[in-house]
Amino acid sequence: MSNISIIAAVSENYGIGKLNKLPWHLPADLKYFKHLTSGHAIIMGKRTFESLPNGALPNRKNIVLTSTMSEGVNEAYYEADSLEDALFLCEKEEEVFIIGGTSVYEQTIDKVNSLYITWVHAQISADAFFPKIDLEKWLELSREDFPADDKNEHPYSFVHYKRK
Repeated sequence: MSNISIIAAVSENYGIGKLNKLPWHLPADLKYFKHLTSGHAIIMGKRTFESLPNGALPNRKNIVLTSTMSEGVNEAYYEADSLEDALFLCEKEEEVFIIGGTSVYEQTIDKVNSLYITWVHAQISADAFFPKIDLEKWLELSREDFPADDKNEHPYSFVHYKRK
């Protein structure tokens, strides 16, 4: 069985998106996301996939959860109509990352082994939210804190949690 992790950038009020886009400009988080997920499988919902500016993310096995399967075969990504089917497509993968959105996070937060959360230290206006994290169930393994700078508009922390 693969190690299954959630990766998300989450504001202090648990916001993760607005109008199907990230509600902040944090290039350091995008670089961190790419570093962690490259070479691995990623599972996302259809709206998250549609929000990607260039379609499927390179150097990753992209799996899109959708209730409306496309006709024919797409070489850039796989489709699955259930979380179980998506995980079946990943059975030979060493690491699988759940990358959003809200409903996919809600379906998986009780099933994953670890969380990679970029805490964005700001109250953000959002219309998509991450499920509340019960910190009694998670052990913080590592934390790196960073101030806002000329490229990253908010202070942020990269935090890795493991299920207790």
